[in-house]
Amino acid sequence: MDSIFSIGIQSLWDELRHMPVGGVWWINTDRNEDAISLVNQTIAAQDKDSRVAVITMGEEPKKIIRLESDRGPQTVKLFSMSAEADSLYFLPRDIQCSIDPTHHLLILKCTGNVLQNIPSEKLLHWLSRIHKWAKNQNCTILVINPGSNNDKLFSLLMGEYRSLFGLASIHDQTDSYLYDIAFWCNEKGVSARQQLMLKKIEGEWHLAQQEETVVQPRSDEKRILSHIAVLEGAPALSENWSLYETNEALFNDARTTQAATIVFSLTQNNQIETLARHIHTLRRQRGSALKIVVRENITSLRATDERLLLGCGANMVIPWNAPLSRCLTLIESIQGQQFNRHVPEDIGTLLSMTQPMKLRGYQKWDTFCDAVGNMMSNTLLPADGKGVMVALRPVPGIRVEQALTLCRPNRTGDIMTIGDNRLVLFLSFCRVNDLDTALNHIFPLPTGDIFSNRMIWFEDNLISAELVQMRTLTPDRWAKPLPITSDTKPILNAKHDGHVWRRIPEPHRLLSEGKESAS
Repeated sequence: MDSIFSIGIQSLWDELRHMPVGGVWWINTDRNEDAISLVNQTIAAQDKDSRVAVITMGEEPKKIIRLESDRGPQTVKLFSMSAEADSLYFLPRDIQCSIDPTHHLLILKCTGNVLQNIPSEKLLHWLSRIHKWAKNQNCTILVINPGSNNDKLFSLLMGEYRSLFGLASIHDQTDSYLYDIAFWCNEKGVSARQQLMLKKIEGEWHLAQQEETVVQPRSDEKRILSHIAVLEGAPALSENWSLYETNEALFNDARTTQAATIVFSLTQNNQIETLARHIHTLRRQRGSALKIVVRENITSLRATDERLLLGCGANMVIPWNAPLSRCLTLIESIQGQQFNRHVPEDIGTLLSMTQPMKLRGYQKWDTFCDAVGNMMSNTLLPADGKGVMVALRPVPGIRVEQALTLCRPNRTGDIMTIGDNRLVLFLSFCRVNDLDTALNHIFPLPTGDIFSNRMIWFEDNLISAELVQMRTLTPDRWAKPLPITSDTKPILNAKHDGHVWRRIPEPHRLLSEGKESAS
């Protein structure tokens, strides 16, 4: 008769607890101490005649593993391994050198964040190999992996149901724990997408009392979880609305939902990547019934940023100029929708697709041509939507090097170069109808006062054709920026208020203090 082992969580029903031989199960934890506790409680949950072995990565097993006198197996075999990715590949061989793994429960306790540093392809290849080995050796492998940011790894493993028989995470919620089960397969059947509350009582894991009779959470389709800024100072519109002060708090609560509406607020450009990661995690882990909305409260989104958020799994991005009434109508319009677009399991693919150029500011002529040329040849980017290139020729009396000192791009991906008495700008992912607005943000003076004429290219083939002409310019005709001198003062004492540049007044005393007292 094949052995069946159990997870060390009290009161958990067999469908979510049993681990028969021949498979691999995986549990992530937020904290290392929770991982150690789960290992010890899982050992204690086995019969006294069970064959159990524990492999610790980067830690001395005798310091963290303990046996209880009144329960659990009589003996446990302890092994340690180095905290390196390569040691995983030799694990089956090393185990078989010491024990016969047949009908054993092998608990692999990883060290923090080591698995996150392994390339996805290598990790999945190792997982496939260890699954085949466990099946051939008729043993059970439980991987317990602590890490402060396991969301990326969790999303990656959700599609590996052929190599994993179970995948779950334990999230610390201060006074309790959320047991998030992606899927769990054993002799009782298959369970998926369950979230249960756990309590740790005197060092032991217990299912919270209210969860014992509720196998699946109730439908939350009518709930709306929103950042407080979305309502622009208005109170919650009904009992179904829940308001949050920060996107982080909203994200943490959204991880427990199934079909609710989640409305994030976006006020700064530097929030986009973090928000994209939140959306990607929710969409990959909580499924297609969740409705995710991003409300732009202050203008901060480029076309590529909006494409990134939608690609990560957002149902809708509401622009900053939509009034509150329009915003609420749009939120209502997506109720009952199912998200059916494909979301890549690795968010890095989306980030590289929409943020391919990490340069900003002045570049040498050849570097500029190479950077723009690489963007034009990037097949992951939309056709004729990669950006705008503009060549500006200064008015008589202004050298192109002087005009360069007035050019102050703030966005990553906006680059410029000078040569042949022209200043050439490339504004990544800028629409041609937004060019004047972009130039007003980049130059502190009206461009008509600085430049006499300009030429614009915004289609891929036109930009590529102009790059061919630019590459023919010999290096002796490339211009160089003016040398930086010490103690230089700003060219213009001005500040951009979001619409135009405004001078900042400076106080001046008309009379000296001596003359003033004499009068």
